[in-house]
Amino acid sequence: QLQLVESGGGWVQPGGSLRLSCAASGFVFSTYHMSWYRQAPGEERDLVARISGGAGGRTQYADSVKGRFTISRDNAKNTVFLQMNSLKPEDTAVYYCYANGPSTSYWGQGTQVTVSS
Repeated sequence: QLQLVESGGGWVQPGGSLRLSCAASGFVFSTYHMSWYRQAPGEERDLVARISGGAGGRTQYADSVKGRFTISRDNAKNTVFLQMNSLKPEDTAVYYCYANGPSTSYWGQGTQVTVSS
């Protein structure tokens, strides 16, 4: 059974850090490009960061998070991570894990991140 399960969200003060995890199962994780998206209330779902599958491991970031967020993956554990530092109130959103493969794609259920004082 295919699953993407996010964890690690929560409340944090501005300037703080959180680490999101997305545990995958039911597909060949290492071959899939993995991404984090986020969606704030009343707004569209936007790409935050992406890491390629296969041997590349190339990363891509939204301008708004460059230098603050880091995406990584552990293919042995079928998990992708998003390390978020120097968090700002505008980072508040539901964060979604997304797997994009040769012929299919999958979304996780999302995890809430709230940045406020």
